[in-house]
Amino acid sequence: MSLVKYRLKEVAADFGVAPKQIAEIMGKFFEKPKSNTQVLTEDELNVVFDYITQTNQIESLEVVFAVTPKPKAEPAPAEEVKAEPAQEKPAAKTEEKPAQKASAAAPAAKPQQPQKPKPEERKRERRVVDTSAVQVNANRFDDRVDNLVSERMQNYTGGKQRIGGKKGQQQNKKDNKFKGNKARNEEQEKLRRLQMEVARKAPVTVKIPDEITVGELASRMKKTAGEVIKCLMKNGVMAAINQTIDFDTAEFVAVEMGCKVEKEITVTIEERIIDDHVDSSEELQTRAPVVVVMGHVDHGKTSLLDAIRQTNVTSGEAGGITQHIGAYTVDVNGNMVTFLDTPGHAAFTSMRARGAKSTDIAILVVAADDGIMPQTVESINHAKAAEVPIIVAINKMDKPTANPDKIKEQLTKYDLIPEEWGGDTVICPISAKTRQGLDELLEMVILTAEVQELKANPNRRAKGTVIEARLDKTRGPIATLLVQNGTLNQGDIVIAGTAVGRVRVMTNDKGRTVKSAGPSVPVEITGLAETPAPGDEFNAVTDERMARELVEQRKQAAKDAAANAMTKVTLDNLFAKMQEGQMKELPLIVKADVQGSAEAVKASLEKISNEEVRVRVIHTGVGAINESDILLASTAGAIIVGFNVRPDAAAQASGHRSGVDMRFYRVIYDAIDEIEAAMKGMLAPKYEEVIIGHAEVRTTYKVSAIGTIAGCMVKDGKVTRDAQVRVLRDNIVIHQGEVGSLQRFKDAAKEVTSGYECGMSILKFNDIKEGDVFECFQMQEIKQ
Repeated sequence: MSLVKYRLKEVAADFGVAPKQIAEIMGKFFEKPKSNTQVLTEDELNVVFDYITQTNQIESLEVVFAVTPKPKAEPAPAEEVKAEPAQEKPAAKTEEKPAQKASAAAPAAKPQQPQKPKPEERKRERRVVDTSAVQVNANRFDDRVDNLVSERMQNYTGGKQRIGGKKGQQQNKKDNKFKGNKARNEEQEKLRRLQMEVARKAPVTVKIPDEITVGELASRMKKTAGEVIKCLMKNGVMAAINQTIDFDTAEFVAVEMGCKVEKEITVTIEERIIDDHVDSSEELQTRAPVVVVMGHVDHGKTSLLDAIRQTNVTSGEAGGITQHIGAYTVDVNGNMVTFLDTPGHAAFTSMRARGAKSTDIAILVVAADDGIMPQTVESINHAKAAEVPIIVAINKMDKPTANPDKIKEQLTKYDLIPEEWGGDTVICPISAKTRQGLDELLEMVILTAEVQELKANPNRRAKGTVIEARLDKTRGPIATLLVQNGTLNQGDIVIAGTAVGRVRVMTNDKGRTVKSAGPSVPVEITGLAETPAPGDEFNAVTDERMARELVEQRKQAAKDAAANAMTKVTLDNLFAKMQEGQMKELPLIVKADVQGSAEAVKASLEKISNEEVRVRVIHTGVGAINESDILLASTAGAIIVGFNVRPDAAAQASGHRSGVDMRFYRVIYDAIDEIEAAMKGMLAPKYEEVIIGHAEVRTTYKVSAIGTIAGCMVKDGKVTRDAQVRVLRDNIVIHQGEVGSLQRFKDAAKEVTSGYECGMSILKFNDIKEGDVFECFQMQEIKQ
């Protein structure tokens, strides 16, 4: 609180305004003053100063330092000069009034002034105000004084001067000149320091991302971490210097500490180099549909494509089974259609899933003499998951055993209702061998594509999917790409997953070298640094350096994900995973020496299921455990149960790499008992209450720091420090809680047995009376 009284009229005089104006300013923020002599508080002075400062802005600091000569004061008439008694002024204003006193005293000393009688003459004395009562912390001004003095002058220690003689006079001239330069330099230094001070007080603009640590926020605001933590605590947020806070919290703190906030938009390398803008309707052009041919093994998928392309590719494949996804472009009555051929074997599950996600229409090939098979169902599920329209082609209609009505009936179980039965699924009976129904099938493909209105923008950088990739001994990594949008040109920089490179050679499905490939066109390229993974998305970019940097980031992210990946489920960690809430189902794969044993083991294991854990046998088979079983177990997180069978060498190595748990048994009951034991570990533990003893309260003591202490006698059993306790009064439970403390004489005790005295306190309960009974109990887990 200030010791100096500063009245309203004095404030008005200092600002050169009427007292009424100051009173109006105060009336806007405080109670309006009653008189002009009212003393202003420090808060009122601050508000008045701030208000006048804001409403009287100057254009620059030069106005402050502009020096204008004051007009000479004319002598007042003699008759108007009167000797006024000295008025008591505040100590802070003693330096602001000497000019007024001097001007009043000057005419009084003139000889023309008539002499007053001696008894009326008042002696004018110089008035001295004692300011020693005002305590000033001078230490806080030391840094500012040092800042106002140049570093050169602070280090100047002075030199010896020679007095007298010509040389001494020259030295004096030099000293005088130096003093003038010194004064001028000091004034310039003061002005520069003042400008820096004004710039420093300007609000700091802080860029804040979505998340930021407290220490980083303090650094950006040019504040100490302690100041930021204090502001957070004041607003109810407890955060350490290395703790992360969100944008809203950081923005609130920054604004409260006088900073301007801008949202920092973090742009990743991927966002900078990959063109992901949405095409406008004017940029889009009609593109060819991409059709995937799916179905069970040996149902005639490749033969159908062979008939459509009027070429023979089946003979070139090992055993007549398609080994990789092939992509072909076919001209259907002037309309280009791209076909993808997927393998139907069970080992190619993931490849079928990739094929469905990359396409617009799915042709499901079903053999008329074989019906719906496991891979057929899987293909249906993949197409539905990808939300791709399905056209069913019932193949091999040339065979005498063909039964299309049976196929249609089986399809209804999977929500594929034929159009003639009132559904919306197109079904075309065909024969790839005799080319029966092919025209109708292709017509339905074109019609379905027209309904979908498939469009793309060819005038942008290419984007698509890696269909297949392999490593050639002479040409290096080779990737088959399906361009889905834009145009891929020879020489473009391509990034696909963790592979990057420049397109050197580009060939189409006919084996011809091409310079560019537009939407829905499959091509095979060389030039990548490594082999990408099938299913990876590829993008054409312009900055190779940043593309390689992005690839390194993706590789590191893949390593981190592999390190943090969950371990495969085993019978050993099954219970732990159940406690973590990761599993409510135990998938198993059963392999046996004969089919009867496999079915028996499956039936016995599925009977172990209960309300909390369900055993599901996802696959049964006969023969040795092979790599296909390992792949399925790894994908589904299943445990392989082998009954009188062993894995082959390749499966053993693959299982070790994948971390798949394989269990081998010769007696069926051993398998059931071991799985059942793991299942019991999965069950939620159950507890029961076990009473361990009773203690009777004989007396009570009040302890200020603890509460009520009960002096007890253990009647039966024992009382333990970690037990739970009920307080019984006339066999009525009045409280249930935990033992706060247990002592035997002056020593803390872990337990006190029957027949001994002890001191007990109940945690957060003090309403204990003589005659109360403490019933101690523990919760014990019931073994399943």
